[in-house]
Amino acid sequence: MLYQNRYDNSELTYNDMHFIGITGGVGAGKTAILSYLESNYPCRVMLADEIAHDVMEPGRDCYRKLQELFAKDQVFEADGQIDRKRMAQVLFSDEEKRLALNNIVHPAVKQYVIDEMNRERAEQKNKVLILEAALLIEEHYDEICDELWYIYTSEKIDNIFASQLSESTYREVCREEIDNNHLPEDAFSQIDALMKARQVEKVQKRQTTEE
Repeated sequence: MLYQNRYDNSELTYNDMHFIGITGGVGAGKTAILSYLESNYPCRVMLADEIAHDVMEPGRDCYRKLQELFAKDQVFEADGQIDRKRMAQVLFSDEEKRLALNNIVHPAVKQYVIDEMNRERAEQKNKVLILEAALLIEEHYDEICDELWYIYTSEKIDNIFASQLSESTYREVCREEIDNNHLPEDAFSQIDALMKARQVEKVQKRQTTEE
C-alpha cells in the first residue's frame, strides 16, 4: 500500500486547537517526550494503546464482538475480564484472528479519537491535542490530524505487533522528525523549537515562596 504525504509547503495556522499525531519505533523514547510535552505545554496526550484497552472492557461494543470472536479460545476470566496474555498467545498463532481483532478494535479507537478531537475543539481548553499511535500512518490518522511527527533513534527493537513501515515512509509522510539519539535535553530542545514555531508557549509553573 502506498502512503502519500498530504502536506504541501504552505504555512499552518494555529488559531484553533492544533491536533498532532506522534509515532515512532519501539525504543524511540516516545514516553519521555510525551511526558515533557504534557508537563510543559497546554496540551492533552492520548495514547492509542490505552484507548484500545478501554474499548475492549466489559460492557463496550468491542467486548461483545470479541466474545464472539474468541468464544472457543478461553481468553476470558471468571469475572469477564480479558486474559491479555492468553489473548496474545492466540493472536501470535492465528493471523486470521489477529486481523479480525484489528478490524473490531481499530475503528472503535479511531471513533473515540474523533469524538475527543471534536470535544476538545469545542471546549478549547487545550492549545494542543496529541495522539501517540504505533499505527498512526497505517490507520490514516493523517486524515484527521493537522500534522504527524516522527520520533526516531538508531536503537532497533523487534516487535511483531509494531508498525512494519520503512524509515523512508515515516520521513515522507510525517511533517516533522525528532532525533532522539542523544541526551533527553537535546530532544526537548527540538520540541521547544517546534512548539515555538506553532505559537504555543510553555505553561508557567507556579513558584512557591517561603514567607
